[in-house]
Amino acid sequence: MSERDHLADVTLDEASLAPASSNAEHERRIALFDLKESNSFAVLNEDRGPYLLLLGMSEGRLVLDVSDESGERIILHQAPLGSLRKIVKDYALICESYNAAIRDAPPSRIEALDMGRRGLHNEAAEVLQEALASHFAIDNETARRLFTLVCALHVRA
Repeated sequence: MSERDHLADVTLDEASLAPASSNAEHERRIALFDLKESNSFAVLNEDRGPYLLLLGMSEGRLVLDVSDESGERIILHQAPLGSLRKIVKDYALICESYNAAIRDAPPSRIEALDMGRRGLHNEAAEVLQEALASHFAIDNETARRLFTLVCALHVRA
C-alpha cells in the first residue's frame, strides 16, 4: 500500500443514521475522529488516494461511496450485511450490558463484559474486512472503526 492509501475524510449519510442513545452517539463521534486521524484504506486497482468516504445504508446494504480529493467518484459499492447482522445485534446487546454494568456492577463483571465486547468487535472487524476485500484493502484498526460506524448506521436505539 502507498502513503496515499488512506481516508482523508469520512462522513455518514445523515438519512441513514439510526436514532442514537448518548452512549452510541459518543461512540460514533469517537470512531469518526479516530478513523480520520489514522487509517489504512485502499481501493483495489486504483491509485487515486487519499480518499473521501461517504458511508450509509440502503435497503439493508452498507453503501461505501468513495471519491478522490477532488470529489470525483471512484466507486459506489453496496456490500450485503448478511454476514454481519448477527454480530451487530450481539454487539449492541453486549454494549448495552456493559454500559449498564458500569453504573453499579462489580469490577470483575465490568471487565468480563469489556473483554467480550472487545472480542466481538475484533471478530466483526475481520468479517467486515472479508466482506469488503473484493474492492478495498483495509487494516484491522480501520475495520474496527468502520464496524463501529456500521453499528451506528444499523442499530436502532
